Amino acid sequence: MVELTLALHRVFDAPRDTLVFDTGHQTYVHKLLTGRQGFDRLRQAGGLSGYPSRAESVHDLVENSHASTALSYADGLAKARQLAGERGRAVVAVIGDGALTGGMAWEALNNLGAARERPVVVVVNDNGRSYAPTVGALANRLADVKAGRGARACQNLFTELGFAYFGPADGHNTAELETVLRQARALRRPVVVHVLTVKGKGYAPAEGDEADCLHAVGVLDPSTGRPDGGGPGPSWTGVFGQTLAELAAQREDIVAVTAAMLRPTGLDVMAKRFPWRVFDVGIAEQHAVTSAAGLAMGGFHPVVAIYATFLGRAVDQVLMDVALHRLPVTFVLDRAGVTGPDGPSHHGMWDLAVLAAVPGLRIAAPRDTTRLRELLGEAVADDGPTAIRIPKGQAPGGLEALARMDGLDILHRSAHRGLDVLLVAVGPLADPARVAAGLLEAQGLGVTVVDPRWVLPVNPALGALAARHRLTVTVEDGLRTGGVGAALALACQDTGTAASLIVLGLPRAFLPHDSRAALLAQAGLDAAGIARAARQALVQQPGTAPGGSARPVPGGDSR
Repeated sequence: MVELTLALHRVFDAPRDTLVFDTGHQTYVHKLLTGRQGFDRLRQAGGLSGYPSRAESVHDLVENSHASTALSYADGLAKARQLAGERGRAVVAVIGDGALTGGMAWEALNNLGAARERPVVVVVNDNGRSYAPTVGALANRLADVKAGRGARACQNLFTELGFAYFGPADGHNTAELETVLRQARALRRPVVVHVLTVKGKGYAPAEGDEADCLHAVGVLDPSTGRPDGGGPGPSWTGVFGQTLAELAAQREDIVAVTAAMLRPTGLDVMAKRFPWRVFDVGIAEQHAVTSAAGLAMGGFHPVVAIYATFLGRAVDQVLMDVALHRLPVTFVLDRAGVTGPDGPSHHGMWDLAVLAAVPGLRIAAPRDTTRLRELLGEAVADDGPTAIRIPKGQAPGGLEALARMDGLDILHRSAHRGLDVLLVAVGPLADPARVAAGLLEAQGLGVTVVDPRWVLPVNPALGALAARHRLTVTVEDGLRTGGVGAALALACQDTGTAASLIVLGLPRAFLPHDSRAALLAQAGLDAAGIARAARQALVQQPGTAPGGSARPVPGGDSR
């Protein structure tokens, strides 16, 4: 992208001319050329975003980081320029061959090519990869072009859709790129400029990383390309991938589906052992879900591993193609909740609110690695649709329960105290909830902490337990509106259960990039925030003294 971005800025007059970059993590050179040099604080609080940002620069019109959208933005912008009579302002969309595996890109090409009077320059950055090598028939055709076997066929692919075609051009030759881009601009019609590049070119560790060319890395040693340090334990993704491979070894009906995210979702482990049972469909989430539905109809149990933020692209397919038919499909939602430095487009905070509306879908949220293994086994044993949400980062091990009561794990109960506060902890927020329980006990309050395990639909036992406490606090790293707390409140209302309830969760807002811990603390989802919210709610109740005559939680009062 270095030479290509330089050529784009030399030929086009940004921001008067609009440059739209698909999957915005390819905009780092663009940021440097438009006056943003603070890369020492990239993806940190107060620092540069990892994607285009309207708050950073007028050069960033679109804050895009979900793939295959740039051409649709360009189509709308070209229509707006035509309606406004702004003939001299060019619209340029830069899209990779990986993003062309997404159906939305072809919907846009269908419209762009049919409007010869609206000039749009589509630059196809063809490096043979998205995160991993690009898959499918289009990838095969483009590979033929690189090998010198199919330039005419590739040209016909676009010209038959109504585009003029230039290429393939050397994406690392700025003089050649500037020449072809000037020719494309002068045509005043829809044009495809096909550019061949090498992902990570010039940096040996990236070129040598066959899996994903160091696509998703944190802090590293630039001399080696190796990560600078590491986490204290296994990642959620790693534990999922290993567990799924073990289950697949036991059951031949288990298959896996990914949308161009084989290694980022942990499916590479299963793919090494059972490559014929793992399907990478490209950046095509809608197709992935409905293809999984077809696999389920054929007698298999598909596991769709997908980032929580990307599942939003396939909600209709989850609803109508999987749930309507009550098919045994398991969705594993990686990066659920707050993801941290990736920013607003990658926080997986909408999944619970959206999926709560899907009839027949059961949703689990493991609190640790043991529960992840346990719940994944339960999910693939279910004959209906299920989902498991896991966060980004390192996974804690052994947050053991004191007891299991009607499907609820009792994580903490106060000895010889009344039932003042019930903390309902969703998934990884079990740990701060247990710490918050200690803070509340220090103030003389009796506290119970439960992990529902299967969080939606609401376990009826949870409402009954809530009714026995003076206050129930639900704690989740999803939206406050429409999540587990909202579902529990509605369940209590429907059953006539009297329970005092407050819901702690994420605000209905686009959260910035920051560390996961900082963002959770800002939302009041750390131990101190949970304890503070519970205490404030109790103070507002009639009679603020702790304790009461409620019966103890079954299982005794030992810790």
